[in-house]
Amino acid sequence: MSDDSFYHDGMRRLQEERETRPIAERLAQVTVRSAFSDEDRAFIERCAMLFVATADGEGRPECSYKGGLPGFVRVLDERTLAIPDYDGNGMYRSWGNLLANPHVGLLFLDFENPKRIRVNGTARIGADDPLREAFPGAVFVVRVTAERIFPNCPRYIHKMQLVEHSAYARPHGTQTQNLRRGLWR
Repeated sequence: MSDDSFYHDGMRRLQEERETRPIAERLAQVTVRSAFSDEDRAFIERCAMLFVATADGEGRPECSYKGGLPGFVRVLDERTLAIPDYDGNGMYRSWGNLLANPHVGLLFLDFENPKRIRVNGTARIGADDPLREAFPGAVFVVRVTAERIFPNCPRYIHKMQLVEHSAYARPHGTQTQNLRRGLWR
C-alpha cells in the first residue's frame, strides 16, 4: 500500500520531528493491506471485544467498547465484517454517528496473548440485513467494508486475563440485556 495515502500532513510533521518517517514508510509498505488474511479472520473471530471509533458529521469523535462471546464479529469475505448490535442504553452515540459519517475505526485486542489489529473503513447499518437472523436478539447488523487493515505493535499491551464473560453475552448472539425493561444485573 502506498504510504502517501496512509499518512496526512499532521502525521508527517510528527514523523519528521521525531525522525520516524523511514520506519513509518516501511510499516505502511509491509503491514497495511485492504483484504483480510486467514490469520486476520481467525484473530478477529477469536476476539471477545473491540473498540469502535466514529465521528459525527462535524468531526466530533466517539469511542465505544463492544463485547460478546468470541465469534460475535464475523469476517464475511476478504473486505467485509459484520457486527451485531444488541439492546443497550439506547444512546447510539457511536452507531448513530454512522448515519452522518460512515467512516469507522475498529481496534481488536488480545490481552492474554498481546496482539492487536486495526480496521479502518466505512460502515452501514442494516435492520433488515439477512445476517441478522444469525444473531438472535440483534437489533441490527453493522457491516464494515475494510479499506485498511493493519496490525499494531503489541509492545505496550498490558497482559491481562479474562476472568469471566459478561452475563449478557449469550451463545450464538442471544444477548438478553434490555435497559428499557430494567433487566440490568
